[in-house]
Amino acid sequence: MAKTSAVERNKRRRKLVAGQAAKRAALKAIVMNQSLPIEERFKATHEAGFELPRDGSKTRIRNRCEVTGRPRAYYRKLQACRVSRFASWAIPARVPGIVKSSW
Repeated sequence: MAKTSAVERNKRRRKLVAGQAAKRAALKAIVMNQSLPIEERFKATHEAGFELPRDGSKTRIRNRCEVTGRPRAYYRKLQACRVSRFASWAIPARVPGIVKSSW
């Protein structure tokens, strides 16, 4: 089980990213527009990098298991880690396409 503070921090980040997404997309459009003057593009880069909160960036989000909060061995399709539910779902064949190996 992961620390509750780490799980809550990640939830706060997800909310912040959702709130900042439109502003970040607008700034990125300005930065990527080659027809604008370089000063304006630099200003947009500076604003995106220094004036917006760091935790508003999408790359700061960590995928975590919905059950245990474990950050590693995470399966995106199931939104669970291999330890928590994966084995209990895969062995009785509740997950399509997953077969227990035997050789």
